[in-house]
Amino acid sequence: MERGGGGAYRGRGRGRGGGRGERGGRGERGGRGGHGGGRGPQQQGRGGPWQGGAQTWEQRQPQQHLGAHPGSQGVGPTYEGSSWSSRVGGGTTSGRGEAWGRAPTQTQTQPQPQPRTQPQPQPRTQPQPRTQPQPQPQPRWTEVGPSAPSIAPVADLGVQELKLKEISLDSDKIIPVKRPDKGGTLANRIVRLRANHFPVKFNPKSIIMHYDVDVKPKEPLKNGRPVKISKSNLAVIRNKLSFDDPARFPLPMTAYDGEKNIFSAVSLPTGKFNVEVPEGEDTKGGSYVVTINLVNELKFCKLKDYLNGQLLSIPRDILQGMDLVMKENPARHMISVGRSFFPREPREGDDLGCGITASRGFQNSLKSTSQGLAMCLDYSVLAFRKRLPVIDFLKEHIRGFNINDFRRIRREVEDALDGQKVTVTHRKTKQKYTIRGLTKENTRQISFTAEDLEGKNPPRQLRIIDYFREKYDKDIMYKDIPCLDVGKGSKKNVVPMEFCVLVEGQRYPKENLDRNAAMMLKNISLVPPRVRQSEIYSMVRSENGPCGGGMAQNFGMDVNTNMTSVKGRVLGPPELKLGSLNGRVIKVTVDKEKCQWNLVGKSVVEGTKIERWGVIDFSSYDRCCLNPDYFIPKLIDRCISLGIHMEEPLIYKCTTMNKFSRVDMLHELLESVNEEAYKIGGGRLQILLCVMSRRDPGYKYLKWISETKVGIVTQCCLSTSKLNDQYFANLASKMNAKLGGSNVELNDALPHFGGKGHVMFVGADVNHPGSRNVTSPSIAAVVATMNWPAANRYAARVRPQVHRMERIMNFGDMCLELVESYARLNNVLPENIVVFRDGVSEGQFEMVLNEELQDLKRALQKPKYSPTITLIVAQKRHQTRLFLESERDGGPVSNVSPGTVVDTTIVHPFEFDFYLCSHYGILGTSKPTHYHVLWDEHGFTSDELQKLIYYMCFTFARCTKPVSLVPPVYYADLVAYRGRLYYEAVVEGQSPASTASSSSSSTSSSLFSLDQNFFKLHSDLENGMFFV
Repeated sequence: MERGGGGAYRGRGRGRGGGRGERGGRGERGGRGGHGGGRGPQQQGRGGPWQGGAQTWEQRQPQQHLGAHPGSQGVGPTYEGSSWSSRVGGGTTSGRGEAWGRAPTQTQTQPQPQPRTQPQPQPRTQPQPRTQPQPQPQPRWTEVGPSAPSIAPVADLGVQELKLKEISLDSDKIIPVKRPDKGGTLANRIVRLRANHFPVKFNPKSIIMHYDVDVKPKEPLKNGRPVKISKSNLAVIRNKLSFDDPARFPLPMTAYDGEKNIFSAVSLPTGKFNVEVPEGEDTKGGSYVVTINLVNELKFCKLKDYLNGQLLSIPRDILQGMDLVMKENPARHMISVGRSFFPREPREGDDLGCGITASRGFQNSLKSTSQGLAMCLDYSVLAFRKRLPVIDFLKEHIRGFNINDFRRIRREVEDALDGQKVTVTHRKTKQKYTIRGLTKENTRQISFTAEDLEGKNPPRQLRIIDYFREKYDKDIMYKDIPCLDVGKGSKKNVVPMEFCVLVEGQRYPKENLDRNAAMMLKNISLVPPRVRQSEIYSMVRSENGPCGGGMAQNFGMDVNTNMTSVKGRVLGPPELKLGSLNGRVIKVTVDKEKCQWNLVGKSVVEGTKIERWGVIDFSSYDRCCLNPDYFIPKLIDRCISLGIHMEEPLIYKCTTMNKFSRVDMLHELLESVNEEAYKIGGGRLQILLCVMSRRDPGYKYLKWISETKVGIVTQCCLSTSKLNDQYFANLASKMNAKLGGSNVELNDALPHFGGKGHVMFVGADVNHPGSRNVTSPSIAAVVATMNWPAANRYAARVRPQVHRMERIMNFGDMCLELVESYARLNNVLPENIVVFRDGVSEGQFEMVLNEELQDLKRALQKPKYSPTITLIVAQKRHQTRLFLESERDGGPVSNVSPGTVVDTTIVHPFEFDFYLCSHYGILGTSKPTHYHVLWDEHGFTSDELQKLIYYMCFTFARCTKPVSLVPPVYYADLVAYRGRLYYEAVVEGQSPASTASSSSSSTSSSLFSLDQNFFKLHSDLENGMFFV
């Protein structure tokens, strides 16, 4: 049922004019015509942009890829319908070979395609024979070398003569490019910083012995099935082996990963060894056979050679072995969760309520840096369930818990306990059990068949109440509540709740915390820089920390417990372009401290005309409903003041939140609104404003239906939001960006690319399902700029792929689609492509280089097209933090300033990487983004690339300040998450028959074969920023 009336906008059609004067035109903006900045109609070719034509491919000189092209005007092939045409006006483009459309002269030869794994080289000098230098004698302790500078010159590393696409010595794999210089020099000012990198000296003569360890019960199960031994039991068995024979198995000289690997500072005997583990409080007794075999000898001298630039590929096995050694001491004394460690006893004042507590721990890892080996350690906070008896936990956790009214709260109890581990109090051992659920019957009704183990008496039915009294001399107090089912497999095992205690160290998802607990956890996590620095120091120097217990010294390592001093350079912010009230474009200088700007008395650079739009008010029947007579005029006024011409809405529909949560009803509603708008306004809706009274799961249905089925751009808002001027400005800016407008642009061209043809910036990311999800697909997303030189409008593509696969399986095809879209919108192909890849670790660089990059090159390898490509990884999931040595150099919270860049001392010994903090940190301690260049055909210097990325951070459409991550990556993350919503909408919203017909195997190893059409964007949206 829809409600009409009750206000000027309820049920109204379009009201043109309405006393609102037309805003004056803004006139033509100079300097943009040649670059196709507008959206315009898409030109449909007869055979696609890659077919037809008798053009020759560009005769490109490989030696000129890295430098400037003398005399080049930055022109390239233009796209007109289905053919390519030349835009050169007579003569050749000097430095780029022959002009497009002209046959090469007889003195030129057609270049042959390069091998897939060895694309066209870009040497800076002539390559020299690649012989591996012999290591020189070193002193007992070493960091980098006797006299190594903070950043060794390229020539000193012996890599200047290496080609940009250098192949490693031990394989045909491509390795990352080297640093082109000694680091950047541009700076508004220099600041002294402390980084949470702690230098590690090591003896280059030391060797770590790597052993494989296999533990099996001495007596296998009767059914022949393999026995899985828990990590806690494996640790007990390993400790017992050392306790029985400490001379041959010295515990202080070994580090264990808890599963299959032991690293030892001394040689261990190999073979099979019997271990008898007595039953104790924390262990389950038994006889085991431990098999130990030598796998490898890890020689520290190889790591020294790598740090000094004498080896090209990192000895990852050595670094992993040393890293495990540094984790051994905290693993013995603290709670381990993933790669982090937390104390067993939380601090006072960290109680979050509801049986949950916060715990302050750390995460540490070893890194190879230009100063040598370093341990990076950072502060970490997680929420845990308290170690409480189960019933006491439920009393704290469930509001209104009443054990005498258990039926009412049964579902909440199941949700709170499902999958949790417990120990029992009625037995001596502290064996851990996993809760599978609750029994259907209450305790007093549960009975089982008890057999006489001696065979003297026949089996008898025994109530669990009687069994506990006879066996353990325990009277059960709570007989009218269910027991816990802690059985394994087909084996049934039930225990009364009152005898169960939650195991310590069980993480509680932060998304499940109530608002107060979430705020408390946030306050504990986001501590100011000085507090974080102090916490890090205390953890590094703790006896239970990575430097305690003498473990590192036993392996020939020594950690300096002082943070690394490093120089930071603060880059100046760019000048921006905004609109003015008279319709002209003005130059804006941003505040140098916070690098923020405002829109007071200003407008967006290019505002769209919003003529056909509508509103669906899902809040109209709720208590906190929207007042349209206030909201609509305010929104229109704010849009017009920002240079966005906005008419009255064509449609204002009132409905309920119930429709918002029903896929079929919502689909029907959106289709009807679109049809009605077409009848009234003579065209499809440009944007649909959807007002909700609360955050609702139906959001995912709305986005999936509107963006893949109906083809409407939607903008959601809450009726409970504070409707001030800032709110309407943010809303107007998002709507403008979604419809192809431009909110802000750089006043000057982006660094490095002046006069070098069109440039397309690409962002790529993969969204993985939650940690406990073993079936859902991963979602790959790729975005790319669709205009130049502003480079602030993006198009996106999204695909499902194999569960937890980080490699983007269709990367080349997705990028090819975006390149074709660029050609249709601009009538020219992008000659330069810069790819920013998010979400990959250093161990995955090889995959990105040798699989994703090659897939991209194969997809773009066309007879008329060979763009230059640069590939950069952007990492936020690292532990490096920067602290000011002097608080006078920072703002009110003493964070590093926006534009702070570090490319010495703590960066890679010779590869091209740097840390950039591009945002202004208000809460907590700012985390810089780590940019690592894997491939570069453009010949960036450190200054050029750092300035380019920093300037791009000012072009994010959502806000009036620079963001912490380069926008292509930021947008790719948003699109990947949007794809996750699509998947959830399909799975949750489809009928059983539809779901069964559109999906196949649910196993994590199979390719998710849900129909790709469920993820295919509607043609009206695929080239716009619907995701902003």
